[in-house]
Formats: sequence, structure tokens, C-alpha cells
Amino acid sequence: MDRDFLIDLFADFGPVAIRRMFSGFGISADGTNFALALRGGLYLRADDQTIPQFEAEGSKPFQYQTRARTVTVNSYWQLPERLYDDPEQLTEWARAALSAAQRAALRKPKARKGKKKATAKEALVAKKTTSRVVPAKRALRARAGTHNHRR
Repeated sequence: MDRDFLIDLFADFGPVAIRRMFSGFGISADGTNFALALRGGLYLRADDQTIPQFEAEGSKPFQYQTRARTVTVNSYWQLPERLYDDPEQLTEWARAALSAAQRAALRKPKARKGKKKATAKEALVAKKTTSRVVPAKRALRARAGTHNHRR
């Protein structure tokens, strides 16, 4: 499948973004990936609400082979063959796939914001500040008589 074929296929659905992904393409709408075109097949995003439709059509989930085993990706299911010739039905299935992808995005835990990595300038300022603080603490301890002397 090439990019032009995919654009034509989803024309009734609306504008889609098609990006190179693995050995094929990722297809997204509104910034959400909802389909994959890989290994000569087209796979739509699926979840508990939509998988029964795929099963009723005899579709299978996306699978690939590693050296050790076959990996099944249950979140993407093969588009039923009949939908390639039925733009109206394809649009309905694509909208359902987009909804499944959006539901999955809502279930993902939000990334925690950690400390941002310091820039080189910030790191240098921190180092200089630290080197000034340590002697100041030593001076305070010396005045208070709480420092340890080596004897």
C-alpha cells in the first residue's frame, strides 16, 4: 500500500496524516494514531468495545514473528476485505477505530514531570554556588566550635 492509496481510501473519513512507521505507515487523525498499514495489510485500532465487530467479520489481530515466537498485538485488527470497496462502511469503522484510540489514550497514565535537565550554564552556576556554600558552612561550624579536628 502506498501513501496515495491510503489517502484515497480514507477520503470519506476526512483528512488523515500518514507517516512512515516500521515497514509501513501509521495513519492518524487529530494527532491520534488509529490505523497501521503494514506488511500488505491495513489494521485498525481496536478495544473491548470494537473487537467483537472484527471477530464477527473473521478478522485477526496484527501479528509478527520474532526469532523466538509469534507476537500478537490485540490493539490492532485487520480491516475486513469487504470494506475496501465500501467507503461508507469504512468511514464508520475508521471513526470507531479513532474512538478506540482516543479511549486508550485516556487510560494511559500521564507522564510525571521530573526535574528538567540542567543546561550547561545552570550546571556551572550550581557548581559555583555549591563550592561557596561548603566553605561558609565550615566557617560557621568553626565559630560555633562544632567542627572536628584531626589529632
